[in-house]
Amino acid sequence: MDETQNDPAEAAPRVVSASRVIAAAPGVIFEHIADPALQTAWDGNDNLAAAASGQRVRGVGDVFAMTLTTGAVRENHVVDFDEGLRIAWLPAPEGEQPPGHLWRWDLEPLGEGRTRVIHTYDWTDLHDPVRQDRARRTTEASLQASVDRLAALLEQDG
Repeated sequence: MDETQNDPAEAAPRVVSASRVIAAAPGVIFEHIADPALQTAWDGNDNLAAAASGQRVRGVGDVFAMTLTTGAVRENHVVDFDEGLRIAWLPAPEGEQPPGHLWRWDLEPLGEGRTRVIHTYDWTDLHDPVRQDRARRTTEASLQASVDRLAALLEQDG
């Protein structure tokens, strides 16, 4: 799904996604997404440095913190959650309200230990021009890198 801005000079998809079938059960995949301490192992944007253990997401309203490679801390506010199937969060600088961009993961069980994984970045509600420049650099390719790294990690572990 792609939505673009009205100004052709600044046209960029406001919603980008990537997907892939991974040879693992949804629950196994979900554990690696819902536990922030595991996310640095497969982050395709190469901007996550660390997350403290014990922050496993359990539902809407949870907030988990990640330290970026720049040293900045992001508090991620969970806004959608269905255990084993879907999780979405709005990141925000530490102590601030989310500026309006969303990261989402959807898992579609396909049976026989296979799952379609869909990773989406939506910055439709992001209105800060400075943050929009960074958002434009989050492409389908960077999302695909995360999905592919997650697949490699899980399929390697069997």
